[in-house]
Amino acid sequence: MLIKKTKSLCPACNAVIPADIIEEEGKIWLKSTCPSHGDFRNLYWADAAMYNRYEQYEAVGSGIDNPQNVVPPETCPTACGLCSNHRSQTLLANIDLTNRCNLDCDFCFANARACGFIYEPSFDEIVDMLKLLRSEKPVPTPAVQFSGGEPTMREDLIRIIKKAKELGFPQVQIATNGVRIANEPGFAKELKDSGLNTVYLHFDGVSKETNPILKRHEQAINNLKSVGLGVVLVPTVIRGKNDRELGDIIRFAAKNITVIRGVNFQPVAFTGAASDDDIKKSRITIPEVLAGIEEQLGGIIKKDDFYPVPCVLPFSDLAEAYMGKPVVRFTAHQHCGAATYVFVTEDGMIPVNRMVDVDSLFEAIQKMADSLKKGGTINKYKTLIEGVKNLHESVKKGEHKSTAEFWKLIGKTLIGQNFEALREFHWNALFIGTMHFMDRYNYDLARVQRCCIHYATPDGRLIPFCTYNSGPVYREQVWKKYAKAPE
Repeated sequence: MLIKKTKSLCPACNAVIPADIIEEEGKIWLKSTCPSHGDFRNLYWADAAMYNRYEQYEAVGSGIDNPQNVVPPETCPTACGLCSNHRSQTLLANIDLTNRCNLDCDFCFANARACGFIYEPSFDEIVDMLKLLRSEKPVPTPAVQFSGGEPTMREDLIRIIKKAKELGFPQVQIATNGVRIANEPGFAKELKDSGLNTVYLHFDGVSKETNPILKRHEQAINNLKSVGLGVVLVPTVIRGKNDRELGDIIRFAAKNITVIRGVNFQPVAFTGAASDDDIKKSRITIPEVLAGIEEQLGGIIKKDDFYPVPCVLPFSDLAEAYMGKPVVRFTAHQHCGAATYVFVTEDGMIPVNRMVDVDSLFEAIQKMADSLKKGGTINKYKTLIEGVKNLHESVKKGEHKSTAEFWKLIGKTLIGQNFEALREFHWNALFIGTMHFMDRYNYDLARVQRCCIHYATPDGRLIPFCTYNSGPVYREQVWKKYAKAPE
């Protein structure tokens, strides 16, 4: 059954070609035909019912007010800049600081040894990229992640982080393998003192088989804990390799809740050469990850506890209505990712869904936003107080103290305007999410156009994540353009 039409890439030549998203055998597939290389059929989502549930949260944004390229629709995705066809703001920007690395992992987006050259933008080039992101309108980019390669191999990393904070980024993070943080105990404090907010730690499992550097990861986490710098674990999930440890990774995170703030599972994307057998053997999609979590945790967290990214748009509407100015809007495609929060208590893990009727909460928040838009400044506080009363209906009655803590948080934030309460929530809850980046086998142009994660490049462009890593405008082009000879 045909669900919708889109555009995709030919897995053989990367040409942009028409594609159909179809439902067959209870799953969602991407079917396409290349004039030169024939027919293709690849798995998009392994659960049609969940696909259709997430479809209800579709929200197409309006893009940015100052795109780098103004181009006709048919040029997408070959005119990234961002271009005028893009429908979302930059919520998180990646900047590759280097393609050098101190590990040689089996799977990696980037490897200097394979490239045969060094990509390492200068400090001034990095500053220009940061300034480009902060100039985005109507809302400057709020978060930047320094990546690679391995960003901690840059000796000027601390200076770069300080500059990002100086330019006004509320959230600055690094994506790292943790080796230097483990080996140099004082480095964690340097990162903390520089203003770094979060360490995104590549972490594929809790056994030697899935994570050969587990001991170093544990040392890195301990070093970060000692200075109070939060960690998000980032496992690349590969079927048959580490998908059996999804539950154990979450348990590991919960055990270390005082330093680990979340787990962001990333189903493998085949950005390099891959055979049909490789894809069939190793491909895993978001519904399968969530089903694995439910099974391996004995139903403590269920796949239906997860929601797609655009579900939080009512909070953006409320913030805009209250402050009277634009705020960041989470208009990512509804099938790019899913997330939930879990409270870690003395009695174990409690998903936020057990304390709150999430759908009713979103509805109540949206009603508050709509009322504020109509009521004006005079009725602002009256509307908030009435809205909080309505919110109470969405908070499930229960004996557990976490339920009361959640209600207290809502009151502090909305009535008392104590936004530090949000920090209090964050430090008492574990974020669990999954983001499935695309490759040329499951590439959907509609998802690319709503991407909220963009790479900044030295030539003044902002390129959606999945185009940068898989599409016609991609990482190697940028790296080669700014390459220097290996030392």
